[in-house]
Parts: sequence; structure tokens; C-alpha cells
Amino acid sequence: MEDSYTIMRIFAGTGGLIFLFLAFIGMILFIFRPGSRKVHQDSANIPFRHDDKPARSNETDDSDAHMREARQ
Repeated sequence: MEDSYTIMRIFAGTGGLIFLFLAFIGMILFIFRPGSRKVHQDSANIPFRHDDKPARSNETDDSDAHMREARQ
């Protein structure tokens, strides 16, 4: 009769392999699910959103900007 450590080690190895394989398959199915193309393309284009024009600044006046910078 085997000791409990060996039994648990074998079960953890086999169960861990099955769990990680199922998690991998689940991730693949989640990534390639129908309708996810738009979400992935939107995420991929985040660095290029303001490529045609610079992002808007909240500063309205140069003198006001210097005052805000001095206060920080």
C-alpha cells in the first residue's frame, strides 16, 4: 500500500495537467469567440487613436498653465 504523499502527488500531477489543459482550451475559445474581432481591433489601435491630430489639452491659457504648474 502506497503512502498518502505519493497518492496525493500523483493525483496533483494528473489533476494539474488536466486543469491547465482545460484552462488553455478555455482561453483559446474565449479569444476566438464570435464577435470578438471588433474588441481586439479596438484594443490593438489604442496607440494610434490620436495619430491624425494631437490629443486635446485641458489648458486654455498659457499664463494659467504657468500658474497651475507653479502650484504643483
